[in-house]
Amino acid sequence: MSVIIKPIITEKMTRMSEKFNRYGFLVDKKANKLQIMQAIKDIYGVEVADVNTMVYPGKKKSRYTRTGVIAGQSSGYKKAIVTLVKGETIDFYSNI
Repeated sequence: MSVIIKPIITEKMTRMSEKFNRYGFLVDKKANKLQIMQAIKDIYGVEVADVNTMVYPGKKKSRYTRTGVIAGQSSGYKKAIVTLVKGETIDFYSNI
């Protein structure tokens, strides 16, 4: 089971990583905090101080077309904010 899906690279998360040493990741919905902590340690080789998780539900969406209303739903996801030990950093751009 792959726990980490992808890192969140936005302006807000970049600011948080520079200021507070916190990084965001999209993770598997079934993963718990200990699994996320171990996955970050294995992938990036850094010590994790704290993990906060948030579960976002999918949103209902609809649009009007010639043939009628098309309704659907976007998928939900789980986000983890990982705080690293002081002095540790993650470089997402090292292998580009």
